[in-house]
Amino acid sequence: MEIRKVAVVGAGDMGHGIAELFAVSGYEVSLMDKFPAMLDKAKTRIGSSLDKLVEKGRLSRDVAASALSRLAYYEDLGEAVSNADLVVEAVPESPELKKSIFMEVSKHAPREAILASNTSNIRITDLGDATSRPERVVGLHFFNPPMLMKLVEVIPGSKTEPAVVEAMTEVGQRLGRTVVRVLKDSPGFIVNRINAADTLLFCLILDRGVATPAEVDNFARGQGLPMGPYELLDFVGVDIGADSLAYFSQALSPEYGKGTTFARMVREGNLGKKTGKGFYDWSTGRAQIPKVPATDKISILDIFALEINESVKMIEEGVARPDDIEKGVTLGMNRPFGPITVAKDLSNAEVKAKLDELASRFDCKIFAPAKSIADGRLRDAIEGRLSPPAPVPGARASSTVAKPVQGQPNGAEPVRLERLGGGVARILICRPRLNLIDAGVLDGLDRLASELWSDPDVRVVLVTGDGNVFSAGADLSQFYNNSVAFMGFARKGARTLRRFGEMPKLTIAVLKGYTLGGGLELAIACDLRLATEDVEIGFPELARGLVPAWSGSQRLPQLLGLSRANSLILTSERIDGKRAYEIGLVNRLLPQADPDEGALKYAKELASTQAPVATMLAKKLLNRGAEVPSDVGLEMEAMAAGVLFGTEDLREGISAFLGKRKPEFKGK
Repeated sequence: MEIRKVAVVGAGDMGHGIAELFAVSGYEVSLMDKFPAMLDKAKTRIGSSLDKLVEKGRLSRDVAASALSRLAYYEDLGEAVSNADLVVEAVPESPELKKSIFMEVSKHAPREAILASNTSNIRITDLGDATSRPERVVGLHFFNPPMLMKLVEVIPGSKTEPAVVEAMTEVGQRLGRTVVRVLKDSPGFIVNRINAADTLLFCLILDRGVATPAEVDNFARGQGLPMGPYELLDFVGVDIGADSLAYFSQALSPEYGKGTTFARMVREGNLGKKTGKGFYDWSTGRAQIPKVPATDKISILDIFALEINESVKMIEEGVARPDDIEKGVTLGMNRPFGPITVAKDLSNAEVKAKLDELASRFDCKIFAPAKSIADGRLRDAIEGRLSPPAPVPGARASSTVAKPVQGQPNGAEPVRLERLGGGVARILICRPRLNLIDAGVLDGLDRLASELWSDPDVRVVLVTGDGNVFSAGADLSQFYNNSVAFMGFARKGARTLRRFGEMPKLTIAVLKGYTLGGGLELAIACDLRLATEDVEIGFPELARGLVPAWSGSQRLPQLLGLSRANSLILTSERIDGKRAYEIGLVNRLLPQADPDEGALKYAKELASTQAPVATMLAKKLLNRGAEVPSDVGLEMEAMAAGVLFGTEDLREGISAFLGKRKPEFKGK
């Protein structure tokens, strides 16, 4: 089922972005809207977006120009879809409007064309029933803005052919997106099903006078969120939240209709930024949020418990699997973790008690514990041990992670290994922009350390960050339920980083951009450090109320002496690469223009001149010598020399020295 020509119906916020994404990815695109002004605006927005991507280096100018050449604009729907292999509907979220569009598209599009909806809430089955070909109708839900958000949900209707779902998964891959496949057609699918419970809570908070929007938003900002829930509702439109609750009240449960504040604001015309007033005054272009104390009437666990509850309901209903729910929330809501991760750090009793409290407090059955939680089986649900649901059209065992297209980021592994030849491998932390280290990065570092540990083809391991930054430190936005959990994260980091000093290879950290906190601890765990002159190095932990917890407080004094270690750690001082070289923290400076290439050249030189077995034993002597009495250290040194005396590499080294040639060590 080859798809080359795509028609997008609706040129608004989502439609024009979807059209741009398809064009950049190589498809011929027809963008249709019955309003000429919308098409003109879409042309301008697409051109501006492509220019920005070129300026940022994410697209080449040739790719952007090619994308523009593949875009055509139409006011007539029949003409726009007449030759399409795929039609994507992206009109406003009105069931009746969408059904009318699908009826018209069904009349004019080729019989084999796939008809997809970008709806965020509406059942795909209902849209398919408005056509003469429900088996060709599928959900293809992008997130705003489509050019930047990494996720797409693929949703089958009750009559959708499995081949259609498969084709949309492949399209998602080509677009460079992470695809999550919803297993069963259900309102809101994955991400917006979870969002709906949150939206209802925030509506009921205002209905019951629990707290003001400003009090809640200031609380949310205090939790590290860039925008509170009411500011966000104002930004996207209060009518969007009200319409969502109204649809869910009809399609899922009347309980979603209990909230009244949002609907009243819509009737009064206070829709947020688009009308200049919502929960806040937007006359200056930004929300004017009163400076009031953050509320103590709600907690972050209120929100987490609701999201866990909805996740468990979806698992029970066969709508989605735990890993797809986690992936959907992290990518679709742009969060560092999702409800499945949070649930793993909470007990069934904690979640149940919180849900019982919320259900009683707000008189809302939606908030009552799901059956698995009520039965004490939260762990079974989130770990996929419930009885599997009956097969549904298009369902399969796992979701698909897309390959990157045109330099766009996706859900790729956070750590990557490159084998560069000449005895050199490179480990890259890949978490743009700052390459922060979270549990996933630690797992990746540990896995690659094991993979390289006994690899005879690798003698030197470079460790650095993808792009222009080594690592700005640990990712502190992860969820930890208590101090014991955070202590476990600290232990995990220290143990993982220690492996780079113990590895029987020469490990070299390549410092650039920022090397801060946990990133610096990774660097000093390596044997050598190379850096650009302008790299920013430091331990900011004390200024954040923390201490270096991945061995930094123990290892740095050994490297620099107590006085200099005190200066770096106790003052949160930041130094550049030149100063780090002067005090011995950095072993060599790299050229500013291409530090990675300079580091590779140095690594290959060491790989070809340093005997592998001798390197391994020298590392052990250096790392362990300070931990034992001097006479024991001297005995270890003598034993190492004795071991090396019988190696082929020693004979080769002496022979090469006498013959004035470069040695060819074999690690034997």
